[in-house]
Amino acid sequence: MGNPTVMAYKRENGRVGIRNHVVILPLDDLSNAASENVAHNIKGCKALPHAYGRLQFGEDLELFFRTLIGTGANPNVAAVVVIGIEPEWTNRIVEGIAKTGKPVTGFAIERHGDIKTVEMASWKAKEYMHWASELKREPCDLSDIWVSTKCGESDTTSGLASNPTVGNAFEKLVNMGGTCSFGETSEITGAEDTVKQRAKTPEAAEQFMYFFDRYAAMIDRNKTNDLSGSQPTKGNIAGGLTTIEEKAFGNVQKIGKTINYEGALDKAVTPTGPGLWYMDSSSAAAEAVTLWAAAGFVAHLFPTGQGNIIGNPIEPVIKLTANPRTAGDMSEHIDYDCSAILRGEMTLDESGDNLIQLLIRTCNGRLTAQEVLGHEEYVLTKLYESA
Repeated sequence: MGNPTVMAYKRENGRVGIRNHVVILPLDDLSNAASENVAHNIKGCKALPHAYGRLQFGEDLELFFRTLIGTGANPNVAAVVVIGIEPEWTNRIVEGIAKTGKPVTGFAIERHGDIKTVEMASWKAKEYMHWASELKREPCDLSDIWVSTKCGESDTTSGLASNPTVGNAFEKLVNMGGTCSFGETSEITGAEDTVKQRAKTPEAAEQFMYFFDRYAAMIDRNKTNDLSGSQPTKGNIAGGLTTIEEKAFGNVQKIGKTINYEGALDKAVTPTGPGLWYMDSSSAAAEAVTLWAAAGFVAHLFPTGQGNIIGNPIEPVIKLTANPRTAGDMSEHIDYDCSAILRGEMTLDESGDNLIQLLIRTCNGRLTAQEVLGHEEYVLTKLYESA
């Protein structure tokens, strides 16, 4: 029996997307207003304002470019209009996205001003919207859908049921030949040896430990060795997680029991093949999902215990919880209630199947709770202050 089929968009570079956005992408914070004005003029396109892009340098600047180019290159994006204050960096983003073969055009505000730039960019966005609106979904193998995961506002139910549900689904997706990713380096603290042992090769284990040790060294430099100011969070503690180690071993449940990761990736770096991949990322939900979207992932599984409302403008976030109180009090944010596992009314295997079915429905066009509610948190990761 073959893999499930979904209806999705085949892009010019062979990747498959489940959404069909026309994005207005500001290069820098100074270009946010012009980008938002274009999105106001041309209904249906999506502006992605952010706070950065001026006087960054070194690794921070490279991550910035990688994130913006990756956002525009994501298979959920059909076409892109880039707006920047000056042409050189604007063109760098345009050229990076253009490698995918998708339509992309850049506009610089210098020597034109906002009004003329908004006019020119609006005409181009209108052209792209007409073009994208006629693209059709085609039958695609579920293994072509890249899926990422992180958890948020974790509690005891997370490690017992909702995170293992994702792990069960990941096992099945990877065995279909799919591409999946996990991360949250800070929330692996205490379970790093276990994660190291889950590497497929010694090289992959070394790659993971490089990123974990880099993170630990950063914490040590800032004299916050025990993470007591933020890990576990007050919400985690209220939910019964009293140490970062408890939180970490619950976090690791999201990769299941039977699959090993192919390699470890830096922030917003695209995997080089199918399978399970570790990606270095913050545990801040909006930053992490933004990085996975920039790495090319098109759907995100997000287990929550106490309730987290994160969304992303590019990568749909599917939320699940095993906490019956959260499923009731925050029902508008929850796509899948798997609390029946804890009542003995559903097996973990059944829950993993249910989550895959919900993923399939999302691929076919079902809007997630975050999409319906308009949660589109696009937050860039910054490594250090600007020059």
